[in-house]
Amino acid sequence: MYAIVEIAGQQFKVSKDQKVFVHRLEGKEGDAITFAKVLLLDDSGNITLGAPAIEGASVEATVLQHIKGDKVIVFKKKRRKGYKVKNGHRQSLTQIQVSGITLPGVKKKASKKTETAETAE
Repeated sequence: MYAIVEIAGQQFKVSKDQKVFVHRLEGKEGDAITFAKVLLLDDSGNITLGAPAIEGASVEATVLQHIKGDKVIVFKKKRRKGYKVKNGHRQSLTQIQVSGITLPGVKKKASKKTETAETAE
């Protein structure tokens, strides 16, 4: 099962337990984040396509760490004019791990604690 989800303006193909680097997101390390803009779902060959997004579908992820990407050197030069400019850039990134994909119309399973409390009554 995989999903194509839009995260911080970019589209990613994600599946359960996959680690992805995305542009810097709000939240601390260890926080759970939910992405509701799911564009496509594939459930073992059963494809659901959104227009533009699938209502009720979501992707849950956990923030693993905030890091900076590799340094990129931006060098501009105009020949014979004496013009040279050198700049560097490091992108701020967040590493997330996808913890689950929720299908539309499927309710989340109740935790074991609530199930045992309901059966005890």
